[in-house]
Amino acid sequence: MLDNTLIETSLSSLDSNKAQDILNLDIQKISTYADNIIIASATSSRHAKSLLDKLVLDIKSKDIDIIGIEGKAESGWVLVDCGDLVIHIMQKDIREFYDLEGLWGGDTLVESRP
Repeated sequence: MLDNTLIETSLSSLDSNKAQDILNLDIQKISTYADNIIIASATSSRHAKSLLDKLVLDIKSKDIDIIGIEGKAESGWVLVDCGDLVIHIMQKDIREFYDLEGLWGGDTLVESRP
């Protein structure tokens, strides 16, 4: 079961560091690998790197383990695996191309931050 501290820490970190179009999706009923997914847009690879670095610091400051980080900010998409929560930081064009929110469906939306 997912700890709400992790979700709130992640959402707050992304929001305070100016991530765009932040979505929290509840995928418990349709996925076996995670309970929630957070998707956020970065304006550039430098912004993605900054979001990633601050997010990792904020999560670790709450003594929460990060299982792994996949991808590089320079590629336009980086994934932070926290077990029951997976966080995607994507540049806008990459996000539009892969359309993860469309893949998971509209019924999964828990929270949206502009």
